[in-house]
Amino acid sequence: MKVLTVPSSGSQANLTASHNRFGQYLRNRRTPTNPRTTRQGIVRAALSLASAAWRALTDAQRDGWKSLGLMMTRTDSLGSTYTLQPNQAYVSVNAANNAAGNAQVADAPALVTPVALATVTVTLTAAAFSIAYTATPLPAGARLFVFASPQKSAGRNFTNDLRLLFVSAAAAASPANVLAAYTAKFGVPVTGNRIFLTLVVYQTGFMSGPFYLSQVVA
Repeated sequence: MKVLTVPSSGSQANLTASHNRFGQYLRNRRTPTNPRTTRQGIVRAALSLASAAWRALTDAQRDGWKSLGLMMTRTDSLGSTYTLQPNQAYVSVNAANNAAGNAQVADAPALVTPVALATVTVTLTAAAFSIAYTATPLPAGARLFVFASPQKSAGRNFTNDLRLLFVSAAAAASPANVLAAYTAKFGVPVTGNRIFLTLVVYQTGFMSGPFYLSQVVA
């Protein structure tokens, strides 16, 4: 049900407030599905390990993460910005390190702001799925993270179902060939379907701003 009210997000009793491009709305509250995929289990295990490791840090190390967290900003669903708590900064950096295949760190690193991709060109057919990007190659130690959606109708213009598909080697050069990874996760791309992508650059535990795009399979 569409409503005219102050911006709201979250659930109370049996109602959930949210918004889309048409404005604020209310809907019946539903229990989220839990698909229990292998990847979901890996991510949850990594977060649990990082949270447990946080408890083993020294006070001096926690102070370092506190300082770092104050420099790491995020934006919530209502558009408000906030900084991270020390343990949130620790888990954020080490979850990214884990996804990149890099070692966990106990001491807070210096804040790095990776440069987002400038341009992206996708070649997408049933037999080819490559992503050309600039700048190329990536900086030393940087990796490309590719998040992709399952195949959708060509008429769709949005999805929030994006999953980590591919992580490049450090300082990789364009293009990234992701057909094998996509086919293994979602099946062979079918002509006429749309695939959504989000591309971010990783460096020493930090992520660049996202590059969003979608492409119809030719």
